[in-house]
Amino acid sequence: MPELPEVEVTARALAQRFDGRQLQEVRIHNHQLRWPVPRGLPGKVRGQRIEHIGRRGKYLLWHLHEGALISHLGMSGSWRIHERGQVPPRQLHDHVEIACDGALARFNDPRRFGALLWHPEAGEAVLGHPLLAGLGIEPFDARFGGRWLWQATRGRRIAIKQVLLGGKAVVGVGNIYATESLYRARIHPETEAGRIGPLRCERLAEAIRWVLGRAIDAGGSTLRDFSSVEGVAGRYTEFAQAYDRAGLPCARCGAAIRRAVQGQRATYFCPRCQRA
Repeated sequence: MPELPEVEVTARALAQRFDGRQLQEVRIHNHQLRWPVPRGLPGKVRGQRIEHIGRRGKYLLWHLHEGALISHLGMSGSWRIHERGQVPPRQLHDHVEIACDGALARFNDPRRFGALLWHPEAGEAVLGHPLLAGLGIEPFDARFGGRWLWQATRGRRIAIKQVLLGGKAVVGVGNIYATESLYRARIHPETEAGRIGPLRCERLAEAIRWVLGRAIDAGGSTLRDFSSVEGVAGRYTEFAQAYDRAGLPCARCGAAIRRAVQGQRATYFCPRCQRA
C-alpha cells in the first residue's frame, strides 16, 4: 500500500503541474471505488481554480476555490500526468480523468481500494472531514519529536511497531518505514511502547523523520503497484537496512537480520542491535 512518502511524491508532482490552473473537466469512468465517487462531482468542480494540491497523512487533497477533492491511492492506485498530444488510450483500470490546462491527470487503480471524494468547504476546513479529523500528527510537523512520542506512548502496553502503524501517535509510518525507523533507533519492534524512555523516544522520532525524508528523496518504495506520475518506480528499498533483508548481515554489527510476523505483517530486525 502506498504510504506517506509515495503520497508526498505524488502530491508534489501534481502540484507542480496543476497548482493555480483552472480545472476544465472531470470524467468518471467507474464510480465504484472504495467509496462511491459522487455522481454530481463533475458539475461541482468544473471551471474551479486549483489553489493547491497537498497531502494529509496518506490522503491527497486537491484544494479548489470552493471545496476540496480528497483522493486516496488505496492498495494499488496511482495518478499519471499526460500532456496534450501525448495521451495514451484509456486502459481498463483508468477510473477518473481530470483535464486541466492542456494536460490530463488520470487515476488508475486495478484493485479499486482507492477513493475520490468531495468536501464542499474550502481551505483548512477540509481537515475536519471524518477521514482526516482523527489522523495523528505529521512527522514533519515542528511539534513532533521525542517528547511528543514519549507522551503518546505512556501507558501503552502494545508493541511500539503497532503504535507506529496505528497512525494515532504519528501519521504515515507504514510497515517498511516503521521497520527501518526502529532499526535506525536500535529499538526492537516488539518492545512495549510504554517502556520506551525519553532518550529512546527522541532517537525514534529523529529516525522516523530521517527515514521518511530519505524515502521521499528516493521517490518512495515500489513493492508491487506504486509508481510516480511519470510511471517511475520508487527506489527506497534499494537502500533499506533491515526491511526484506532476512539472513543478510546487519550493516552495524554483522549479525543476521531476522524476519518475524507481527500483527499479520512481516517485520525485520537485528537481534543484536535491537534487543527487546
